[in-house]
Amino acid sequence: MSISYKRVRAIFVKDYKEFSRNYAVSIMLIFPVILALLFRKAGSSLPEASGFLFNTSFVILTCFAQACLIAEEKERNTLRSLMLTPATAMDVLIGKSSLVFVMSAVVLAISTFIFGYVPASIWAFVPTIILSIILYTAAGTICGLFSKTLLEASLSILPVAFVFMGAPWGATFVKDYPIFKVLDYVPSSQLVHLLGISNTGYTTGDVLNPLLITLAWTVVLTIVSVVLYQRRLKDE
Repeated sequence: MSISYKRVRAIFVKDYKEFSRNYAVSIMLIFPVILALLFRKAGSSLPEASGFLFNTSFVILTCFAQACLIAEEKERNTLRSLMLTPATAMDVLIGKSSLVFVMSAVVLAISTFIFGYVPASIWAFVPTIILSIILYTAAGTICGLFSKTLLEASLSILPVAFVFMGAPWGATFVKDYPIFKVLDYVPSSQLVHLLGISNTGYTTGDVLNPLLITLAWTVVLTIVSVVLYQRRLKDE
């Protein structure tokens, strides 16, 4: 499937203009920064605190913004117009995801600096964060495709928030309830493990496992989002 840089760029610019006018959504950009400031002021430096900061940011910024961008197209009946243009499915999805990716990367970089987190392995931390952004963007795309309005998009991310934000907390009950072991393989739980690695005494497996598990989730959700978009194209 061919990808046109010009079409991707045109969709990116279009979404940027629409996003900048939507204050209800664009205000989400400051939430991760506010959380970082609050945690820093409270002196929080535990892996749980940094994990909560990142996982919450992924949901309320990355996933929410992407879901709203897709749902807004459907609410205005412009998604069908995009589908009928020469732009391929990948052109549309990459173009609409690029803005969210750039915003998330910049805001998370600022939040990480404010919070003062220093990763044990920058080579594992950065790819994991990049994959997480793509993962939550794909999740937001799926939520947006199942929403008809911005209000529905706001509600559709609640299952994502419940599962991904709650998984690290639920995984702590694995000793009492072995069934909760499955929550340990959710990307948000793996991110907490990665953030909790000490700067000394860690093994390659300690940093590689979260990366590989996050990669697997990212590939699966990205494929699902593309398939659902193409099915939506046929339904329309």
